[in-house]
Amino acid sequence: PRLCVVGSGPAGFYTAQHILKHHGGARVDIYEKLPVPFGLVRFGVAPDHPEVKNVINSFTQTARSERCSYYGNVTVGRDVTVAELRQAYHAVVLSYGAEDNRVLGIPGENLDGVYSARAFVGWYNGLPENRDLKPDLSCDTALILGHGNVALDVARILLSPLHLLRKTDITDSSLAALACSKVKRVWLVGRRGPLQVAFTIKELREMINLAGTRPVLNPADFTGLENAVKDVPRPRRRLTELMMKTALEKPGEKTAEVQAAAPREWGLKFQRSPHEVLPTTDGRRARGVRMALTRLEGLGDSAKAIPTGEMEELECGLVLSSIGYRSLPLDPAVPFDTQRGVIPNSSGRVEGVPGLYCSGWVKRGPTGVIITTMNDSFDTAQSVLEDLQAGVLDMSTSREGFGAVESILHSRGVRPVSFSDWEKIDAAEVARGKAAGKPREKIVDPQEMLQLIGH
Repeated sequence: PRLCVVGSGPAGFYTAQHILKHHGGARVDIYEKLPVPFGLVRFGVAPDHPEVKNVINSFTQTARSERCSYYGNVTVGRDVTVAELRQAYHAVVLSYGAEDNRVLGIPGENLDGVYSARAFVGWYNGLPENRDLKPDLSCDTALILGHGNVALDVARILLSPLHLLRKTDITDSSLAALACSKVKRVWLVGRRGPLQVAFTIKELREMINLAGTRPVLNPADFTGLENAVKDVPRPRRRLTELMMKTALEKPGEKTAEVQAAAPREWGLKFQRSPHEVLPTTDGRRARGVRMALTRLEGLGDSAKAIPTGEMEELECGLVLSSIGYRSLPLDPAVPFDTQRGVIPNSSGRVEGVPGLYCSGWVKRGPTGVIITTMNDSFDTAQSVLEDLQAGVLDMSTSREGFGAVESILHSRGVRPVSFSDWEKIDAAEVARGKAAGKPREKIVDPQEMLQLIGH
């Protein structure tokens, strides 16, 4: 069987990995729109979390397998259609992730100084489309809308001491911008309460222990939660207890001294929903956010935030919206649920289109960590293997695979990038990084990448 996977992030690689491991004869081609592979492992994981990027080693093993090929610099839906891929392969798996963000849908969100966290993360991680973001960091207070891990990542990068960031693979230009940053206070605002935050304890602990910063949590937000946390699952309980301890316990003398001397601070604000981004007098820039105060109806994860009618204003010159990523339809030939931002599917089998599958965020929505995506992708790969075994996929005709796609791409003037091409780009990045005392210096311009490999 000849199979192809669209997207070379964790979902794509884990899907390919599982199929190759459990089917001795399958060949898998991976298509990627950028010249460089690994998706959010490269462009989403925070630069100061290098251990999370270790999965790249196993993805590299997969890509080097003689039954696997990587074709970068190919945009499916534009350079080659899904219908054309389905002609060339026995099965096609869409694993292209979530390349957009949810919008707030409030007045003022297009003012200068308001950015999506997705674009901000892409900017400091070298995602080509965000390389010219130039966020204005000249204010002292930033407001992040959202209580997830991405919100904490962004807060941590804004407040991290430069000597810590200098040792990471953060891009040179964002490091220069952060060196001139005036931001010294970051508020993370959420519509619901402490029991509904979406970040995890590891990220929270890292934030609490961040050098040169002190946490500002309002004790009133946590009083009376002791009883409420008794019956919640253990991860949620430990997370809430850490927030409570930080808010309610008097720090020891040494800690108190260190915190008092800390030049920067961050805090969590709860039960506030953004109502409007307030403009400066010239109407061009953000100067604050008007919040609707909320009350919670229901319990636990299903609690809903209902506006109380009261409002509050928070001053800030930088607003980062971290309310979730969003998948986009890739090709008119593929069914898409615009409400949920996913491809309608059952165990990864795309509804009504035999031989078409999906995995990762475009399959289940933009939630979870790399391990969640791994399990999800194995589930889709299993569906493909079952369908091969049950004869659902028509194997009677041989498919040309990349041979057929190559001539289509050639006729459209598209030159794919191979995995060994990527390894040349990788080596160049590592060499540039070495000179600067970093693990790598990412190349952020696709044209420069292509020139480097003689395209």
